[in-house]
Amino acid sequence: MPRLAISPEFPRELRALAEPVRRDVVVAIRRFLEQVPAAPYPEQVGDARDVRVATLRLADRYRGVVLRDGDVYWLLTVLPDDDACAYAGGLGFGVNSRLGVIEVWDAEALERAEPALRRSAEGPGRRLFDDVPDADLASIGVDPRLLPYVRLVSTEATLAALEPLLPPTQYAPLAELARTGSLAAAWRALDAWRTAVTWPAAAMSIDDDPIDTTDVQAALRRSPDRAAFVADPTELDRVLASPDWCVFLHPPQHRLSRTPHYERPVLVTGGVGTGKTLVALHRAAYLAAEGSGPVLLVTFSRGLSDLLSAKLDLLVTDCVLRKRVEVGNVDRLAHHIVTEAEGRKPNLAGDAEIGRLFAEAARGGPHSPGFVQREWEQVVLAQNLTTLAEYLDADRPGRSVALDGSERTAIWQAVAQVTAQLQESGRRTLLQLASEACALLSRTTGDLLDDSGPRREPYRHIVVDEAQDLHPAQWRLLRAAVPHLSDDLFIVGDPHQRISDNRVPLSAVGIAATPRRLDVSRRLSRELLSWSVRLRGGGPVDGLVETMHELFGFGSDGHGARPVVVGYDSAEAELSGLIAKLREWVVDDRVPVSEIAVAAREADFVRAARAATEKANLGVRVCTLHAMKGLEFRRVAVIGVTDGIVPSPAALTPATEDPAARAHDLQRERGLLYVACTRAAELLYVSHSGRASPFLPS
Repeated sequence: MPRLAISPEFPRELRALAEPVRRDVVVAIRRFLEQVPAAPYPEQVGDARDVRVATLRLADRYRGVVLRDGDVYWLLTVLPDDDACAYAGGLGFGVNSRLGVIEVWDAEALERAEPALRRSAEGPGRRLFDDVPDADLASIGVDPRLLPYVRLVSTEATLAALEPLLPPTQYAPLAELARTGSLAAAWRALDAWRTAVTWPAAAMSIDDDPIDTTDVQAALRRSPDRAAFVADPTELDRVLASPDWCVFLHPPQHRLSRTPHYERPVLVTGGVGTGKTLVALHRAAYLAAEGSGPVLLVTFSRGLSDLLSAKLDLLVTDCVLRKRVEVGNVDRLAHHIVTEAEGRKPNLAGDAEIGRLFAEAARGGPHSPGFVQREWEQVVLAQNLTTLAEYLDADRPGRSVALDGSERTAIWQAVAQVTAQLQESGRRTLLQLASEACALLSRTTGDLLDDSGPRREPYRHIVVDEAQDLHPAQWRLLRAAVPHLSDDLFIVGDPHQRISDNRVPLSAVGIAATPRRLDVSRRLSRELLSWSVRLRGGGPVDGLVETMHELFGFGSDGHGARPVVVGYDSAEAELSGLIAKLREWVVDDRVPVSEIAVAAREADFVRAARAATEKANLGVRVCTLHAMKGLEFRRVAVIGVTDGIVPSPAALTPATEDPAARAHDLQRERGLLYVACTRAAELLYVSHSGRASPFLPS
């Protein structure tokens, strides 16, 4: 019986076929897998550059391209007959001598490029790698068949032009070597493509033995981003029907999510589109299968938790395993714990009520109600201060207005008045609820945190997404909800995407996390990424770790269209321009409306845009900038990015009241626009009426 591995390109090509052809292709693959009568058989490709390449007739006038190694068949793609044969004949295959992963390159295109490379190399000056011996190039995994082309490369620009023709595991170390001249740096660039694989016991020695560059099956096993093995029609259907992210993970993502054990909490940071949420989902799924107790996958808000739950349903199809993972947000966790302890649901105070109470409490005082409320949330609740003495001695990180003892006393009295009124009415804020839930867990858990004693923490493993937006009180609750054991907390986030005022380092809330980083965006093109980084601006940001987070070193692995920024004379003209752009996308480019979103900062503009799209019979999603968090679309239109609207004046603290708070508010507003614009995987359209927002890159 043949063993079949599926490449990520194959399901994509399959989905592009007409339904009758798609159905015939799937039937043929099932027959091949089970070797029943009428199953397709491998046919040699004439003049192929690799004799292991063959094609399978999968439908009328359509063939699949496979690489054979014994009884293993790697199904690469499905194309019309002539295209399949031409594609198969032009490919080169290898196994990386250092990592043991599979490699594919465009051998035919390289042959065509050789004369131009040779002419360039014959010019004045030295070639790029003249000073690097063959042995050193071999030490970073350069394939001997590619070495002649590498020797002809004269400049870094020439090497960059070859990037589409080379495997990334060949190009990455060469590019780093060219940039730095360091073999150690080149090896680190190559090592980023290493994947930690949980091998069956019989195969455990495979990573310890020297790499066999002729063993395609072992290479495919080491390349989960390039091959998914299927043993029966059920597995085949799952791979073909699932989104790519459910089946194929890039090596850094796979390594982070599938590492068998972490002795300490782990913090994974990374820029937009690097796959942090995918890593969190796959880590939760892995812990459900391999962990030792219930798993909580938790995030910032209810809307995001609903999205995570839906994605986890796609990823974990085994009902037993799926039930081991609870998906929610921190507010829901706190609500559940307090409800269980008190026997009734807690009454929550809304933002309007809290604002009214602070307006009353701060009346006649030296500071505004907003200042006092922020002091309560960002100092008192953040540090869990319970007495005036504690508050008088407390540091106030992030608060730039110094307070003397009398001012602190006045603020404490105002806070005490508000909390007393809340208690009298039987109401609590969400942050108070988190603090009380943490206290409840601490009382039931005590100090029994070793392996031998009983524990009452509700979860054995907690995975946290969008970590940058959690408050210290919420972090203390999460720390109390899981025992201090291996694989306790797995945390992902990006401080540059923060849309809240929370800037807490995890160490300040008792979480000593090991940092990890994802630095390649798989969603954004280099053009959109470059524009977005300039939009984000503002320099490094704080939070999650003690040091500042930089955007330096964050890259993309693909090219695309540049963002389009259009100015209009009026809001009415801007809406007309939006409708014209949406019609172009839907009618001319045939982009499904489900893959398009429109976002604006102002609720009034959202309502106007929604009415205009409904009138034009364009059923795209229209929402606020906040509601774009965690989503992804092929094309996004961000409208109303006008001075006086973005940033929103109502969201900014007066500079005379607290300059640091205003700077944080501006950074939060900039981050909000950055998050919305980076939801676009393919095209971004930005518009404004009148003067553009100062956030937009010039």
